[in-house]
Amino acid sequence: MVTDPIADYLTRVRNAILAGHKLVEIPASNLKKEMTKILHEQGYITNYKFEDNDKQGIIKIALKYDRITNESAIRSLERASKPGLRKYAGSKELPRVINGLGVAIVSTSKGVMTDKQARQENVGGEVLCYVY
Repeated sequence: MVTDPIADYLTRVRNAILAGHKLVEIPASNLKKEMTKILHEQGYITNYKFEDNDKQGIIKIALKYDRITNESAIRSLERASKPGLRKYAGSKELPRVINGLGVAIVSTSKGVMTDKQARQENVGGEVLCYVY
């Protein structure tokens, strides 16, 4: 039983990158699907596919690597808010990851979005993770 599904998601992606895999499969949830869409929109992953063949479903993520150096597009995935210590931020206090070069994924009342989108919408929420 996984007590923190978001940390499990990030760890599976991180381990697949370290092992040099091109594809990673993750148990699906609505929050994980939204996080995957954001990673694709921001250019951190090549593609993704949602499969609903059993109760929970599976997210298949194609990881993105540089053709020449074979380095991953994702350099770091860090969990910000944990089950034991939730991190919330208002629209004015949302963190900037590497001075705007990275992305913070935020769960707001208007859905899951990046820190930049949350600032534009003027909403705050729970800071889930940092990606750069």
